[in-house]
Amino acid sequence: MTTTSTSHALLNNFDWQGKIFTDGWRAGSGQAVATNKSTGASLGTAGTASAADVRAAAASAAAHQPAWAQTSRQDRAAILKRARALLTEHADEFVWWLVREAGSTVPKAQFEVGVLTAGYFDKIIADLETAAFEETIADKDGFRSVVRRVPLGVVGVIGPFNFPLILCMRSVIPALAFGNTVVLKPNQQTSVCSGVLVARLFEAAGLPQGVMHVVLGDVEPGEALVEDPNVAMIAFTGSTAVGRKIGEAAGRTLKRVSLELGGNSPFIVLEDADIEAAARCGAWGSFLHQGQICMAASRHLVHESIAEQYAAALAEHARNLVAGDPAENQVHLGPIINDAQRERVDRIVKDTVAKGAKVAAGGTHEGNFYAATVLTGVTPGMRAFDEEIFGPVAPITTFTSDEEAIALANKTEYGLSAAVHSASLPHARRIAERLRTGMVHINDQTVNDDPRIPFGGVGASGNGSRQGGHASLDEYTTWHWSTEHDTPPMYPF
Repeated sequence: MTTTSTSHALLNNFDWQGKIFTDGWRAGSGQAVATNKSTGASLGTAGTASAADVRAAAASAAAHQPAWAQTSRQDRAAILKRARALLTEHADEFVWWLVREAGSTVPKAQFEVGVLTAGYFDKIIADLETAAFEETIADKDGFRSVVRRVPLGVVGVIGPFNFPLILCMRSVIPALAFGNTVVLKPNQQTSVCSGVLVARLFEAAGLPQGVMHVVLGDVEPGEALVEDPNVAMIAFTGSTAVGRKIGEAAGRTLKRVSLELGGNSPFIVLEDADIEAAARCGAWGSFLHQGQICMAASRHLVHESIAEQYAAALAEHARNLVAGDPAENQVHLGPIINDAQRERVDRIVKDTVAKGAKVAAGGTHEGNFYAATVLTGVTPGMRAFDEEIFGPVAPITTFTSDEEAIALANKTEYGLSAAVHSASLPHARRIAERLRTGMVHINDQTVNDDPRIPFGGVGASGNGSRQGGHASLDEYTTWHWSTEHDTPPMYPF
């Protein structure tokens, strides 16, 4: 099956269909069709894993982990550097699959591959080569006390469909770098671009067999991975509802759990803001990748004195955005991931309008291509205010004072990202400091990421874990303390 024109493509002339990657490529227990999310056409058939397949993969990963942990940091870094180079060499192939299987626009896919994923490789490789993994606490008078960072063991990674490559790789890369073995379960809707291709990438880079396993599928392999006693940690990115279930199940076996979950991020526009600049940022934050981003600008909180102007500007931007097949045309919005999610987005819009909100732009769809939508007159109690929409919808709610803006912003169980727009940086900072959120951006939009920072949220947006920056080192290692005496001490009894 030819997938791209890249001369040495990872999947060209390679028999991956119907297979999973665990101690090499072998037939899966089931099959799932990888589809083009714009057309519904088949792109191939991925193998899926049963619970028994996952248990075997976890046992193999546990058996191979000690040897991988004993591999020198230099050798591990060398493999990651080869994988990084191969990612660049085959970037077009990853983009091809992200556009079709995940519904990404070409620029979004290129950014995900060439900036975010490559950036995570660069940051983790640098940490692997330069970070201090050992500290001597005491070394005198015949006594030595040392603490060392050591790997956890087997890390189970469960990824989402929206930014499927980077949101899997930001866990896979540091887990492998710091001496853990990995069992990766990507979202079934993006099994190839975040599963099969990832397995091929590391295989081609020379990762030893058994160090990483890729088990594809939906609920059954995910539950088996979370519950498996060989798995020391679960790194999950996805919905809050599923994250709660994972946290509960993992807690029974006392696993470490990293949960990066949903959001309902406030985008605050103060009365002195540059309206056109704020509208541009707001449009990007709400409509990028069809709004299917946990950090999306979910609630536009606008001072009442400029709300009409801001709504007009935002609606104009929305009307100028074209939705369509990103593999065939230059479009701004690709498809919603599936029928069920499109129906959910549409129902939220309709329910919100039924309660009194107005459609300033959009509110329509052709198949799973949903128009960029702006709603005005949205208030607490309406679904578009209360819920994470995960679609290209920008609800506008007005406020009259700073206190009201802060109260509205914090009127959610989520706490992932936020933005504040104002001509006065001190004013914006005072607002930002009072927002219950893991990240805040002044005079910018909410959808920001950087491999150098500890990414994460609070409340229903996560359990306080962080990915990226030096936080990855803390997430994927633990401390081991050892002491030595030249001669045993003589205790009093």
